Amino acid sequence: MTAPTLGAPPRSTLGRIVDRVGGGVLQVLLVLIGIFWLVPTLGLFVVSIREEAANNSSGWWTVFTKPAELTLSSYSNLLATDFTASFWNTVLITVPTTILVIGVAAMAAYAFAWMDFPGRDALFLVVVALLVVPIQIALIPIAQLYGFLGIFGSIPGVVLFHVSFGLPFAIFLLRNFFVGIPSSLLEAARMDGAGEWRIFSTVVFPLAKPAIASLGIFQFLWVWNDLLVALVFANTENQPMTKSLQSQMRQFGTNVDILAPGAFLSLIIPLILFFAFQRYFVQGMLAGSVK
Repeated sequence: MTAPTLGAPPRSTLGRIVDRVGGGVLQVLLVLIGIFWLVPTLGLFVVSIREEAANNSSGWWTVFTKPAELTLSSYSNLLATDFTASFWNTVLITVPTTILVIGVAAMAAYAFAWMDFPGRDALFLVVVALLVVPIQIALIPIAQLYGFLGIFGSIPGVVLFHVSFGLPFAIFLLRNFFVGIPSSLLEAARMDGAGEWRIFSTVVFPLAKPAIASLGIFQFLWVWNDLLVALVFANTENQPMTKSLQSQMRQFGTNVDILAPGAFLSLIIPLILFFAFQRYFVQGMLAGSVK
């Protein structure tokens, strides 16, 4: 009597065909999805470099048959407004916020993951509970507090608000990543005489680059595209691009020659950031899925 053969059952002819062509079909499908995702961006860019009369009379896709419609006059008109100052205000709000959230959250997450102190678990539960607190309920109390402190309408006030509401998620994300680091690495560093700060800066932080990159992208995009906080806490002199574009829409309605280049400039920076760090972003998203 012949013993049964161990292993996977034999595949049918149809199954083998699917295995062979599945990879190629999947790649083609992903390419098509990527192209479809980039079409609105391409359309916005074309609209931003077309003449206003051409945009009002025909769709942006007609530019492929009428390249003479392309012009940079829309960007010249945009630079004649206060959009340049709004761009730098956005940078001054987004970059410090992202750096502060990553730095503070990384240190707090290391403490929650690898340092033993009284009330650690209870305090971490408080941080997790803050994740469900909506921004809207804090707008009025914090606005009153900012008025008392004299920072209402200023860029530091906007940065402080974003940092406060970005920390709970950042701490939660990094703490879960830090817990997955093998404890033997930390114990070996302690046996070599390294203190907590040196362990954090030379062992834990470098290993957490994928998670930190993912957090940085999320935080950057959130603050860069924010409108609600800017509307409440930023005055006219310190308004970011989102508020500037919103005011242009309110004043001019369908003024495409201003709105299109402004919207494209506000879009292209996050796209560049994402594609520059996409390798770390994917690693961070997959971190912890395989032990």
